[in-house]
Amino acid sequence: MEPEDNLIKERLRKLKDIKDAGINPYSYKYDQKHKAVDLQAKFKKLKKEEKTRTNVSVAGRIKVLRRMGKATFADLQDGTGNIQLYFKQDDLGKKNYKFLKKLDIGDIIGAKGTIFKTRMGEVTVYVKKYELLTKSLRPLPEKYHGFKDVEARYRQRYLDLIFNPEVKETFIKRTKIYDAMREFLVKDGFIEVETPTLQPIYGGATAKPFITKHNALDMNLYLRIADELYLKRLIVGGFEKVFEFCTDFRNEGIDTKHNPEFGMMETMSAYDDYEDSMKRVERMIVFIAKKVVGTTKIKYQGKTINLKPPYKRVKMVDAVKKETGHDFLKIKSIAEARKIAKKLKVDITPDMGIGAILAEICDEKCEDKFIQPTILYDYPKEVSSLAKQTKKNPDFTERFELIICGMEFGNMYSELNDPQVLKKNWKKAEERGKKGDEEAEKMDEDFIRALEYGMPPTSGIGIGMDRLVMLLTDSSSIRDVILFPTLRPEN
Repeated sequence: MEPEDNLIKERLRKLKDIKDAGINPYSYKYDQKHKAVDLQAKFKKLKKEEKTRTNVSVAGRIKVLRRMGKATFADLQDGTGNIQLYFKQDDLGKKNYKFLKKLDIGDIIGAKGTIFKTRMGEVTVYVKKYELLTKSLRPLPEKYHGFKDVEARYRQRYLDLIFNPEVKETFIKRTKIYDAMREFLVKDGFIEVETPTLQPIYGGATAKPFITKHNALDMNLYLRIADELYLKRLIVGGFEKVFEFCTDFRNEGIDTKHNPEFGMMETMSAYDDYEDSMKRVERMIVFIAKKVVGTTKIKYQGKTINLKPPYKRVKMVDAVKKETGHDFLKIKSIAEARKIAKKLKVDITPDMGIGAILAEICDEKCEDKFIQPTILYDYPKEVSSLAKQTKKNPDFTERFELIICGMEFGNMYSELNDPQVLKKNWKKAEERGKKGDEEAEKMDEDFIRALEYGMPPTSGIGIGMDRLVMLLTDSSSIRDVILFPTLRPEN
């Protein structure tokens, strides 16, 4: 039998003893009135060995047990931090003190008593009464080695949170980022809405969807890859500023920047264009940074990043020309574009035109050069079916992406509201789909119908929330900022 199996067997024996004694090892509730962090702060100025008459009631998980004959010390961890407990046989009585032997590291208990400071200077609860709230049957990992295996930490996030307090801080900060973004948008006149996660036709992005089935209607449904088209329907219906925090799903690979299930925030704002969205994104990022981390100068993976606007603005064609020496405004044939891609060792597919090749080269050769916040704008029409063409060159669109530390943080544009042009774009996409492109967009006849009723000039913002959290928590992997990331099966 493995050592852990022996420990579990011993805990099960204790559990039986507890039940046989008529004690419920899985309590219904406990009156937890005080938190560890508050007690530590309130009583930190006590002198060593000074006692108080302050009554407290705490609850949490036992992290350490130190038995010393007729006295026992324990470290209790609650949702805010740790506090020491002191049990003494003379105060608890032999029976209650003896019951401590049934407790193990990992058990959850409640304790009431008074506060004092030990001669070692530690704020401590002098326990007058305690009770077992939950018996832990599985031993926690050995404390000196902690819980450090990366794969195990993602798979067993509950242990990761117990052993690594900085992990909990990351997710608390994640919530604060969402709250700050919501506050900014509401102050800016936006209304928060909800749109369907299950959609009869997926759209709003280029991605392979997850497919499910609704049995009662006997129809396939798709987990949304974006909520964009539904937000635009609301603009058609008369809303002028809307936003949504949503979870999107894309049936794609997993790496440090991608998870099949991920957080997004999208807006739509009537009577705006992509210039307005550029300015709004700058203001929003600054607002969030100041609110959450208190500064616009942050550290990310060893680099100092200044989030203060204005951000550098670079046209895609200019970025490619600078990094590769090739001016795509002068490229007149697909053959020439393919030759350049081959020379640069950029993989392309046979169906790619000049615009798509340009975008692929930019993605591989330019984006990682943008460390400070950069707005990369005017994307080729070929890769931007939902964006309006630029006024000066119909081969390009009023689309931009925000890039920081070589990562894309958002995709924004002046929304195409000409139903006839969009229908042509989607027909071309469907042709690519028939040739095997699993990420090709689908024709959405109802959305075309909505545009035919008329959608005012509109611009939207799409921000990848997970990457924004990565940036503001200095996290190198998207799995560090998603509580339960997608993983391979354990076995």
